[in-house]
Amino acid sequence: EASSAKPKVLTCPDIINIVDIDASLFDYPAPPQVMLTLMPSPGRPSKRPRTPFGERLAALREAAGLTQAQVAAQLGITQHAYAYWERNPVALRPEQLLQLAAALHTNVEALVGERPAQRRNGGGGPAGKARQLFEAVSRLPRRQQEKIFAILEPFVREHASQS
Repeated sequence: EASSAKPKVLTCPDIINIVDIDASLFDYPAPPQVMLTLMPSPGRPSKRPRTPFGERLAALREAAGLTQAQVAAQLGITQHAYAYWERNPVALRPEQLLQLAAALHTNVEALVGERPAQRRNGGGGPAGKARQLFEAVSRLPRRQQEKIFAILEPFVREHASQS
C-alpha cells in the first residue's frame, strides 16, 4: 500500500548554497538538477566576553584572513580547542605561542600584548618611517601584502639599478 506521508526533510545549518549542475554528469534518465555545497557555518555567538588575550588572538586571526578551523588545523588541534583559547583564560606552552605566532603571521610579543623594545637606527632615533610602514604592512592579510609588493618591487628594482 502506498504511503500518503510526506518524506521527512532534514535541514543542516552547514548547507549554505545550492547551485545548478550539468545534467550530463549523470547517466540515468531523471538526473537531479541541483548540487549541495557544504560550507562550515559561522557558529553561534558566545555569551561569554573574550579575554584581552582572546581579543588579540581573534583580531590577529581575522587580520590574517583565517578561520578558527584553519588556524586549528595548522596547530594540530581542534577548532573547538582553538575557540576556547579565544574565549577563556588559557596558559599556553612556549612552543604553542611560537606555532600560533607563525600561523597568524605575527610575533609572540603581539600575541601577548607586549610592545617590542624600540629599535634604534644608526642615528639613535626611533625606527624610520619606511620601517614603521613595512611593519604595518607585515600585519596586513597576505592578499593585501601581495598587492603592495606588486607595486613596490618594480619601483625598487628600477631605482636600485640606477644607483
